[in-house]
Amino acid sequence: MTEILPSDNPGQAQPPFRHELYPYRGDAQFLSGTLGYIHEALEGGEAVVVAVPSGKASLLRGELADQPAVTFIDTTTLGPNPGRLIGAWVEWMKERGASDRPVRGIGETAWREARSAAHLSELRYHEWLLNRAFARSSAWSMLCPYDDTDGDQSALQALSRCHPLIRQDGHYVRNEGFLTAAEYPFEALDPPCDPFQELSFTHGDLAAIRSKVSQCASDAGLPVDQQRKLAVAVTEIATNSIRYGGGHGTLRTWTQDATFVCEFRDAGYIPDVMAGRVRPTIDQIGGRGLWLAHQLCDLVEIRSTPDQGTVIRLHMQIPR
Repeated sequence: MTEILPSDNPGQAQPPFRHELYPYRGDAQFLSGTLGYIHEALEGGEAVVVAVPSGKASLLRGELADQPAVTFIDTTTLGPNPGRLIGAWVEWMKERGASDRPVRGIGETAWREARSAAHLSELRYHEWLLNRAFARSSAWSMLCPYDDTDGDQSALQALSRCHPLIRQDGHYVRNEGFLTAAEYPFEALDPPCDPFQELSFTHGDLAAIRSKVSQCASDAGLPVDQQRKLAVAVTEIATNSIRYGGGHGTLRTWTQDATFVCEFRDAGYIPDVMAGRVRPTIDQIGGRGLWLAHQLCDLVEIRSTPDQGTVIRLHMQIPR
């Protein structure tokens, strides 16, 4: 079968990062598909990195007899933010791979544990971004199992748009529904939840921004340790707004569904869709603010276009 290569330019050949969606129903189908994928890798001398929910990991461990070429990763240590996953996959694959040893990843997202519609949307966006993150790598491939037991065709269709290949009967086939457009069709952000607080800011207002966020977060019941993390993220994003967004911006804060949200709007544009998702290098100039925000917040939403500017929302979960 022909391998389909994700690319911004379909007419240009790209190294083959293989990104497969594997819909399954029940443990037996999960095992047959993932084990077949793993055994293909082992027969070819490849390493395997497995990041699946703990129950599925136990099923695989029971079938693999401690294969040294297979590494299991606990993704719960990363927290709920999907924006941390690509950077983590980069590190996991580098650790297991070598110049002459390709690596296969198996990554299953716990879709039913999504905390909100915003979280679910960002999980799907992460799946689509994997094609951009690894498009130039011929050494890595990834299988994404998806539990389709409930038969929700709309959910499966939305996810299939993020994968150029689908695994069926032990083989991968071209996915005609894959979204090849260079720009992802973001789902519109919901309006701020009333009542919300608003503050316009410019040069010299960072202290006022931190004070405003601190007071609103405290009133919302956000614990002190989370307030401290949020203060760092807020400072980074507000600084970026002032520096790159026309010298000013607007802050809004509100509470919705046990989540405290800080929204920043400015006139700037972020052209790099991978901004904040891969760890900055030591000698890199800029790019650390969004990375820190992703590491510190439970969810980060970014919407940025040349004509409408940038909206960034920082989410912090409030303990119930």
